[in-house]
Amino acid sequence: MQSPVLTAGQPHEYLLTPGKNDKTLTFSCRFSPRPRGNMPTFAETQKNSRQQWEAFWKSGGAVDFGGTPDPRAKELERRVVLSQYLTKLQGAGSQPPQETGLVLNSWYGRPHLEMHWWHSAHFALWGRTPLLEKSLTWYARPDVRAEARKIAQRQGYDGVRWQKMTDPWGQEGPSSVGAFLIWQQPHFIYFAEQAYRAHPDAATLQLYQDRVAATADFMASFPFYEKDKGRYILGPGVIPAQERFKAEQTFNPTFELVYWHWALSTAQQWRVRQGQPRSPKYDDVLAKLSKLPQEGGVYLATESAPDSYTNPEFKTDHPSVLGALGIMPATGQQDAATMRRTFDLVWKDWSWDKTWGWDFPMTSMTANRTGLPDKAVDALLMPVRTNTYLPSGHNYQEGRLPIYLPGNGGLLAAVALMCAGYDGAPTANPGIPKGWTVKWEGLSKMP
Repeated sequence: MQSPVLTAGQPHEYLLTPGKNDKTLTFSCRFSPRPRGNMPTFAETQKNSRQQWEAFWKSGGAVDFGGTPDPRAKELERRVVLSQYLTKLQGAGSQPPQETGLVLNSWYGRPHLEMHWWHSAHFALWGRTPLLEKSLTWYARPDVRAEARKIAQRQGYDGVRWQKMTDPWGQEGPSSVGAFLIWQQPHFIYFAEQAYRAHPDAATLQLYQDRVAATADFMASFPFYEKDKGRYILGPGVIPAQERFKAEQTFNPTFELVYWHWALSTAQQWRVRQGQPRSPKYDDVLAKLSKLPQEGGVYLATESAPDSYTNPEFKTDHPSVLGALGIMPATGQQDAATMRRTFDLVWKDWSWDKTWGWDFPMTSMTANRTGLPDKAVDALLMPVRTNTYLPSGHNYQEGRLPIYLPGNGGLLAAVALMCAGYDGAPTANPGIPKGWTVKWEGLSKMP
């Protein structure tokens, strides 16, 4: 009997030809920069896959909207189930995934670390913290940390500045935007805090403290102190999560101010938990960090853009101002009434046809935290192209991005927030509208 034959074709191309009498062709392959040991057979892989998927579906959280008369409930439940499957399949590996997972390359196959929150934060909220923690090992790798420390040192900062667009070994990809983004920086502290909430013990503190401290050291050294105003500012030299602002002009983006405050406050808590003194530098930044910029009774996207809602360009892309009380909890910086007015303005006037898949979960989170459960559901099911979920469950954006996993992960985070709520939530199921029936288990509160 003739065995399958493997032959080389063009560079990086191989042809596997089955034997003439073969009825089934099976093979195993491993992509690695260096030779490795024996690989499991197809049969072994198939057996393991069946075992792992059964274990996955028998663990973690579950949500049931059955009995809800609103016909949209069935569609939301479909998206929830398929998003659990897709995020486990495509984004639960040992490093942050790219936005199209393992299916096709996006942005030259490079992961974007600012998207890691959207890919993975939901795992902890759905009772699957180990799937989140698996990807956190990437930040502990010597090559990755060395590169992040090198970036901070080259720019005159302390600690580590986590990369934006990176390869698996921590090398940054060239980008006119990536060098100026900062909202990926607090993510590691958020993830570590999620891990601690899942297992609040000394082992968790010991495992993550070095990376939490190095992350916070950069964050404390990054703001610029304006002596004449007695305050620290973020920027200029930043591009916010809403990538519509010129780096050389932009300072004090609202969402980043809140995330900075929350992360430094949490890093201080980590020090206290271990019996360490509070960092005077962290406290100084926390005490003097700029107030959230506002005008006309609403929060601005950035202090440097008083035309945040009159310039049409600034009403496109991510409405990240909403993340200041949505992704983020109340930190003492936000005024609830001002955020409510900001939400109402964004909801009415934003160019929703020029947004991305995770913008709808983010908007839902803000609706939830501002006491608008009907809008929390409306946002998740807004009839916009970038909020399309294909029969496969993939969040479709456009032809070049038929798959967008941050949308799937964001959906799961938003639904967990709707059901389990958040620290200090005034009611149970705070994001569930009246008239909806929900049963859930295994979900955790957001901070």
